[in-house]
Amino acid sequence: MTEAYEAIREEVAKLCADFPGEYWRAKDKDRAYPGEFVEALNSAGYLAALIPEEYGGAGLPLSAAAAILEEIHRSGSNGGACHAQMYIMGTVLRHGSQAQKAEYLPGIASGALRLQAFAVTEPSSGTDTLSITTFAQRDGNRYIVNGQKIWTSRAEHSDLMLLLARTTPRDQVEKRTDGLSAFLVDMREAHGKGMSIRPIDTMMNHSTTEIFFDDVAIPGANLIGEEGKGFRYILSGMNAERILIAAECVGDAKWFIDKSAAYARERCVFGRPIGQNQGIQFPIARAYAQMRAAELMVHDALRRYEAGENPAAEANMAKMLAAEASWAAAEACVQTHGGFGFAAEYDIERKFRENRLYQVAPISTNLILSYLAEHVLGLPRAY
Repeated sequence: MTEAYEAIREEVAKLCADFPGEYWRAKDKDRAYPGEFVEALNSAGYLAALIPEEYGGAGLPLSAAAAILEEIHRSGSNGGACHAQMYIMGTVLRHGSQAQKAEYLPGIASGALRLQAFAVTEPSSGTDTLSITTFAQRDGNRYIVNGQKIWTSRAEHSDLMLLLARTTPRDQVEKRTDGLSAFLVDMREAHGKGMSIRPIDTMMNHSTTEIFFDDVAIPGANLIGEEGKGFRYILSGMNAERILIAAECVGDAKWFIDKSAAYARERCVFGRPIGQNQGIQFPIARAYAQMRAAELMVHDALRRYEAGENPAAEANMAKMLAAEASWAAAEACVQTHGGFGFAAEYDIERKFRENRLYQVAPISTNLILSYLAEHVLGLPRAY
């Protein structure tokens, strides 16, 4: 699978070459959304990779999306500005009605509609998704939503939002996983009509926000699947999310490793290239080994996902191992470059800040370890 989609990878690399480090540094400095880059990806059809051909997409499997995002990050660009459109798609494709698909997918495929916002996390619940309190109350042929979401990235640059909200009080459900529903929200209709968005300033340029719902009306037709089963619907999307984020981390690791190795070969101190010193060689070589191992885990998760399995363990392991590999590569890159690793013009410090996110999001390493301990190793539940 390493060589899979070679033609797509080459074309993505060509597209990214039009957005060099100078472009990303300027966006980072101004905390600006890379709209030109996202539009270029849209125009080339890459963000519609998973949408079936009958709706105007490419009809490609998740492994193609992984190859696209990996190549974006390997080029030094950042897929965080648009990757949600790929992993949100799974919930809509698998559980959306035919009417919903016919109404929204052609516009998403053409780029006329942007599906980038994934509203799940809340300030009081964090990664404890089953404890969310944002409530959607049925009112005739519509739902009235009240509550708050946080860390909803790209909300200011999205036309549609995938929202998870409670539709049955927690004390009235038999299972904790019941009573949550998924909605496709038209943000163009909701904005200014009870929905407000507040940007959150972070250590990297990620366009993340918190969203407030105050009696926001959502048509009943925008409910995805059955009421109360939304948590199950987004789980498959979360597996795809973890796998695609892992592919991005593999791409980041390759960028850091290539940058490190090239500099270590060229930089001479004390009359010899620094790459001749084992103190420089070994961290780069170890990061490479970690990246290759993580890459194989990503491929295994993709294979299982595309075979129709539920690769929750594999998706989580792929995300954890790839995030650790890319962070090891980032550390090695900074150490290899020394003071120049902190100079903005080398792009390392920007990528270093961006890459740190994946130790925490979209799921923290500790929660992945807890999941593996309980669901794979059969140890007592830790939370």
